Amino acid sequence: MMFHMKRKSTVADTAPAPVEAGADTPFRLEAFLPYRLSVTANRMSRAFARAYAERFGLSIPEWRVMAVLGTGGPLTAAAIVERTAMDKVKVSRAVAALEAKGFVLRRPHPEDRRSALLELAEPGVAVFEAIVPLARALEAELTAVLGPEDRAQLAQLLARLDAHLAGLGDLSLDAGDPG
Repeated sequence: MMFHMKRKSTVADTAPAPVEAGADTPFRLEAFLPYRLSVTANRMSRAFARAYAERFGLSIPEWRVMAVLGTGGPLTAAAIVERTAMDKVKVSRAVAALEAKGFVLRRPHPEDRRSALLELAEPGVAVFEAIVPLARALEAELTAVLGPEDRAQLAQLLARLDAHLAGLGDLSLDAGDPG
C-alpha cells in the first residue's frame, strides 16, 4: 500500500530557524522545539492512523499498545506506559478495548500478584502482522524526502534528545502536551 499525502503548508514551511533564546528574544511558538515535534508527531500519527483505523478498527493508543506488545511482549501495563510515554489512563483504556476485541490476553504476573502480563492473542498477532507493512510503507514515504545521511542524523539526534530527557526525569508541569 502506498501512502499519498496531500501537500499542505506546514509549520516547517513557515517556521523561522530556531533562535537562541534570551530575555530579549520574543517567544515564537512556531520555532519552539517541543511544539514543532508535537505537531509533526501528531500529523504522522494521524496519517498512519488513517491506514489502520478503518480497516482494523483501532485507535492510535490501541495501535501503540499492540506495536509494543508485538515487538516486546508480554509486558505489564506499566512497562507499556514507560515504552510509549502515554498516560496510564490511555494505556488502560486501550488495553481494555483490545481485550474486548480479542486482540490482547491478560494473565497473572508470576512474580508480582498486583500486576498482570499482557500479550497479543492470535487475532492480535495477525492484525499486528498485517499493519507492520503499512507502517514500513508510511515510514518510507515520510523519509523519502531525506537522504541516507539525513535519516541517520535524524535518528541520532532523536536518540540524543530522548536520552537527555530520560536523564532529566519527569519535567511535566501538568499532564498536557508540551506545547
